[in-house]
Amino acid sequence: MNAAAAHTVCPRHCDECGLRRTAAFSPVNPETLSSIERLRSGTHMVPAGGTLIRERQPNARLYTVYAGWAFRYKTLSDGRRQILNFLLPGDLAGLQQQFGETSLHGVDAISDCHFCVFEEDTLWNLYKDHSRLGYDVTWLAAREESLVDENLLTAGRRTAPERVAVLLLQLHRRLERLGMLDADGSVAFPLTQQHIADALGLSLVHTNKTLRRLAQLGLHDLSGGRLRILNARVLARIAEVYDTVPRPAPLL
Repeated sequence: MNAAAAHTVCPRHCDECGLRRTAAFSPVNPETLSSIERLRSGTHMVPAGGTLIRERQPNARLYTVYAGWAFRYKTLSDGRRQILNFLLPGDLAGLQQQFGETSLHGVDAISDCHFCVFEEDTLWNLYKDHSRLGYDVTWLAAREESLVDENLLTAGRRTAPERVAVLLLQLHRRLERLGMLDADGSVAFPLTQQHIADALGLSLVHTNKTLRRLAQLGLHDLSGGRLRILNARVLARIAEVYDTVPRPAPLL
């Protein structure tokens, strides 16, 4: 059993948080943990396919993904959708609409998702009373901006094989840091080809052909809802994504 099995439902108290027992997140002292628990207003569950945040609707809450997969997206009037990024355990959702009256994007659940909930005054209280936590939120916002920059480069300049290679590698590495790899090196991968197409700006047909081409080259195996990277070095060369040692992320 991988480490992810230990944290599938939000615990009542922050000191029982399974995510904080992984190497992906920076440790905090008991005083800071107590502050986070006081700021947290509760938990929320969204079933697979459900909506956490609706586009162009008021929403002033902040959420931390505790378990499950979700995605942030924008749509055009004819229904065309651009997935902005995928949300995994530990990611913060809802920060953008803290500075506007309505949400400029939506957040939907891919699998059953559990969230920690923070009310609308949380952000102000963080900066006013908890400077360290305020810095952590700023760090998370800066990291998300860097991911958006990378996604813009992918959509604007990378070829289809490069786009798919980047996505598979990035998600696999994020899941590995969360302790979600099984003994055979595979990870649960609930994305459909439509999710991948909408994230990469490709047609569904082009996405399917590109995934098959990379699989035929022996670079990955994507079957039965699981992903295995078979040749990370070649995938990284295709994607021009090089190994770095990320620092542990803050966890709100």
